[in-house]
Amino acid sequence: MSQAKLILFDIDGTLVDTGGAGARSWAWAFEHLFGRSADIGRYSKSGMTDPAIARATFTQVMEREPTGGELTRLMASYQSVLPDYVASSEGYRVLDGVRELLERLTHTGVLLGLTTGGLEAAAHAKLGRGRLNHFFLVGGYGSDSEDRLELTRAAMLRGERMLDGPIDPSEVLVVGDTPLDIAAAEGVGAVSVGVASGRYGVDELRAANADHVLVSLADPFPVGPSGSM
Repeated sequence: MSQAKLILFDIDGTLVDTGGAGARSWAWAFEHLFGRSADIGRYSKSGMTDPAIARATFTQVMEREPTGGELTRLMASYQSVLPDYVASSEGYRVLDGVRELLERLTHTGVLLGLTTGGLEAAAHAKLGRGRLNHFFLVGGYGSDSEDRLELTRAAMLRGERMLDGPIDPSEVLVVGDTPLDIAAAEGVGAVSVGVASGRYGVDELRAANADHVLVSLADPFPVGPSGSM
């Protein structure tokens, strides 16, 4: 590995903590559309994509599979209130070291992107309050696929288009706080960086075979000032 050309970041638990704004938005959407209480924490785990969360929670709460139309309405309702819940969340915060790292990497000229299970509009709503959107020029989202590996691959393809040429997977870092992020990196042949700033600790991320494990993004990052690894 001689140089990082593309670094892809997860959002929740890696860049920001929304203080539960997402869960409250899902709960509002279920109550508004179907008159049912829903706690996504009971039916999903960290790292799942928004479409997968919507499907799994709907199936448990409604005791049947959702139709495509119901999923569409549910996700649109979730997105309609998420910006307000993020804006009013008392627990919202940009995580340690994030802004400084993004500024430093941007200064070196490394292309930064997102690889997140969130729907595209939801992803940018979460980053907007922290004024982080401008760092990210490409991304792969839950809007692209329920499968985290596939949306990571979509982000890499967009990175290649942005750089107008192929990128070797060994020149791509995928940064996330869950074993699902690490598995997606491994699946596309990228370098995985686990960050123990979410629900999983250092030992759990090491057990998931992350190539690098950090306590937080304030730790020394495995890309130097010139982009070398």
